[in-house]
Amino acid sequence: MPQAWITPNLAYLLLMSGTVVLILALITPGTGLLELAALSLLLAAGYMATRLAVNAWAVGVWIVSMGFFGLSLRRGRGEKVWLALALLAMMVGSAFIFRTPHGGSAVSPWLAVAVSLLVGGSSWLIARKVLEAESRPPVHDLDRLIGQVGEARTEIAPEGSVYLDGEMWTARSREPIPRGTMVKVVRREGLILYVERVAEDDAP
Repeated sequence: MPQAWITPNLAYLLLMSGTVVLILALITPGTGLLELAALSLLLAAGYMATRLAVNAWAVGVWIVSMGFFGLSLRRGRGEKVWLALALLAMMVGSAFIFRTPHGGSAVSPWLAVAVSLLVGGSSWLIARKVLEAESRPPVHDLDRLIGQVGEARTEIAPEGSVYLDGEMWTARSREPIPRGTMVKVVRREGLILYVERVAEDDAP
């Protein structure tokens, strides 16, 4: 007999919460706090599961839903189809993951549907946003400075400062460049820009 506080609905909520946190931990690795939180929630759900009757086939469907969820994150025309399959499998698997002594679902079907839609939909949106952000080129791409024209604010002999793209930069040149001269960036090494004098005809 399970203890009074161990109920299928509570175990289900712990399982779903742990799954959400685990997904977030996988797509945004960091300090380990999310991983620890996910492990704690899943262990609590696992402990309750040992005191409850579990449908093995529902666990399999739940695992399949995670696979569909992963496929839905891939770019392509079928992403919405995979997401729909993931949500459907998640709802079915989670609704029947705990069973009554008579073989029926021990989890409230309304709870399973509502939480599955909320968890699956929100997790998919968050995951897609994170993956899109990772694939997007850096906002501060310093290579964009190559070819741009700025002004020497100090004498560059061989090192000085130039004003470029709204900021001051450390610059170097093979030949001395007087203050106030227009210069062009020819290459970059770290945060140091290598510049050359711009001919008067080429100056903006």
